[in-house]
Amino acid sequence: MFLTFEGIDGSGKSTQARLLAENLRRAGRDVILTREPGGSPGAEEIRSLVLEGDPDRWSAETEILLFTAARRDHLERTIEPALAAGKIVICDRFADSTRMYQGLSRGDLRKVVDQLHDLMIGRDPDLTLLIDMDPEIGLSRAKGRQGTEERFEDFGLDLQRKMRAGFLSLADDYRDRFRVVDGNRDMDSVARDVTDIVMQSLR
Repeated sequence: MFLTFEGIDGSGKSTQARLLAENLRRAGRDVILTREPGGSPGAEEIRSLVLEGDPDRWSAETEILLFTAARRDHLERTIEPALAAGKIVICDRFADSTRMYQGLSRGDLRKVVDQLHDLMIGRDPDLTLLIDMDPEIGLSRAKGRQGTEERFEDFGLDLQRKMRAGFLSLADDYRDRFRVVDGNRDMDSVARDVTDIVMQSLR
């Protein structure tokens, strides 16, 4: 099974992806935990290009190409081999993030994102967990990390609000694979809900 986590910056999805992987391993499952952009050596190199530096470093169009290149390498070298070996792949972000961040945030480029996805990726997750979070809390959390990968956080609260609305709309469009989890709670409560949803899907 190919599972992805989505959500705005600071929603806790990376933590929840890690906790789910730990819970599934304890249950005897063979799990690969990976992330985007990244997840393979080539894609990790692209990650630093797109997540660090000035917010205006790249146009949205250039970003779409960079993210697609990273995703293709990730798919070839990590995701597809793991699935072929019968493993569960948990990925922190995938194509839905590109649909939002590049397709929606800085112009109406969603059609371009979808065309490139169909042409170069051609795979969607079996299940996507959207950790829904209040944008103000999420941005405060994300900025509190004080890391170097803050290029998208630096676009500000308006972008985070637009992203939250966009993700919820996407969950409605793809309701067959999306499950929305309330992230405005303590970490353990969210993790219990996530694990229950995934265990039901694995039966």
